Amino acid sequence: MYNMPDKKGHFGPYGGVFASETLIYALTELKNAYEHYRNDPEFDKEWRDELKHYVGRPSPIYWCRRLSEVTGGAQIYLKREDLNHTGAHKINNTMGQALLARRMGKKRVIAETGAGQHGVATATVAARYGMKCCVYMGAEDIERQAPNVTRMKLLGAEVRPVTTGSGTLKDALNEAMRDWVTNVDDTFYIIGTVAGPAPYPEMVRNFNAIVSEECLTQFPELTGGDPDYIVAAVGGGSNAIGAFYHYIDRPNVKLIGVEAAGLGLLSGKHCASIECGKPGVLHGNRTYLLQDKDGQITPAYSISAGLDYPGVGPEHSYLADIGRAEYVGITDDEAMDAFQKLCHIEGIIPALESSHALAYALKLAPTLPKDKKILVNLSGRGDKDLGIVTKYLKAHEGEEK
Repeated sequence: MYNMPDKKGHFGPYGGVFASETLIYALTELKNAYEHYRNDPEFDKEWRDELKHYVGRPSPIYWCRRLSEVTGGAQIYLKREDLNHTGAHKINNTMGQALLARRMGKKRVIAETGAGQHGVATATVAARYGMKCCVYMGAEDIERQAPNVTRMKLLGAEVRPVTTGSGTLKDALNEAMRDWVTNVDDTFYIIGTVAGPAPYPEMVRNFNAIVSEECLTQFPELTGGDPDYIVAAVGGGSNAIGAFYHYIDRPNVKLIGVEAAGLGLLSGKHCASIECGKPGVLHGNRTYLLQDKDGQITPAYSISAGLDYPGVGPEHSYLADIGRAEYVGITDDEAMDAFQKLCHIEGIIPALESSHALAYALKLAPTLPKDKKILVNLSGRGDKDLGIVTKYLKAHEGEEK
């Protein structure tokens, strides 16, 4: 039976706690609180009640009948996380962590964000519970995700631009950790992905695993059995591990994580940490990272801000090593093509993150018989990406597909 991580937060050789002495107190306090409340029936009931009445769960599974016909081969289904309040899977986790913060007596929450969806979800739960909120966001991401910046500010959050490094998600996470060290007494750090020092990879996974928990019931009700494939985009990996988790012990279900291949795996401009990286330590955990020959972290690139991270959650590294999940790359162009197809054929505007997963499903489906079933975790909606999409389409106007 799959039972990861171990008591020290290790997924095989990955994970753990690689943190400065100044952070150990905060991490120990968090670990003790989470271990206490994760098995508390009252905590679980409040979290599930909020997911039902505030977030709008369970999110439905939708059969893309027309898209499946056009693509040919296997049937394509979507787990509609885009229909959650705030428009993505992120609120599953932020709601859980905010409830934990309240029980720990924290009055202020902080977060890092790339595409802005985690920042919006954090600002939302902070408003819901009357907490102060500060979100760190790379200067480049602030520019390309302006609608989400406005949403965070409307919700009462302070958005702090990060100009160090590449001005993207990695650097925002660095600054958030510095804030946490300085303000540990009253501040709770809501990490948005399944990376970071223990207990974050496990805690974020468990809150997002509501996705696969629902699928265990929903998919057989809709189709009579399990999906043959589950496909999800992987940046840090929170939406993917949430979709995979309850199927890890079901070997009949193939798990496929889709990394951002950017301009191509040979271009040097991508975010394919598992396919092109090697193990190292970043942001408090050991995992696969994009590095140069000297072990220095190299810049990540993706048209999708939410995938623009030079590492991946340690559990994904472990699943890749043991062969339980397969990790593949999808380029910017392939993701944009899938984005447009879902818009035109099914009337659904997906996030660019989710479009990477959909693009791989569109490549996989024609290679399979029509009775096979592919479930794509549609992790978010595409409102936030319309500026990027418009810019891309103008730049490629007149090109043949």
